[in-house]
Amino acid sequence: MYTLAEANEISAYLPILLMIIGAAGFGAVNLVASFILGPRRAGERKGETYESGMDAVGTARKRFNIRFYLIAMVFLVFDVEIIFLYPWAQTFTSLDPMSDSSQIWLLRILFFLFTTLVAYIYGYRKGVFKFD
Repeated sequence: MYTLAEANEISAYLPILLMIIGAAGFGAVNLVASFILGPRRAGERKGETYESGMDAVGTARKRFNIRFYLIAMVFLVFDVEIIFLYPWAQTFTSLDPMSDSSQIWLLRILFFLFTTLVAYIYGYRKGVFKFD
């Protein structure tokens, strides 16, 4: 048998278990409902590509300009920067400004921002942001 303390610890996981059961049940019910209620059309056009109600034009193997990928990479650099910057800003406000550890963390984040700035300048000089 469980003691009262062990029962309280186990009951803390009950909401998580209920969420997992609810999510799995929702998925299963939707799959079964779409199988039962969904249309069953047979024909030559059933397996064709569907693009928002219009016939597909061209092939999916289209070549993109390299600038598309460069801009995507620059976006990822700044996106990752924000991911790391937000928690730092939350914890930095609670640190003592005169302590050595807060000054070290400030220097670390300034170095991080500097390296991001160098990446931005490099991309700018390479013409990543020019749309011709």
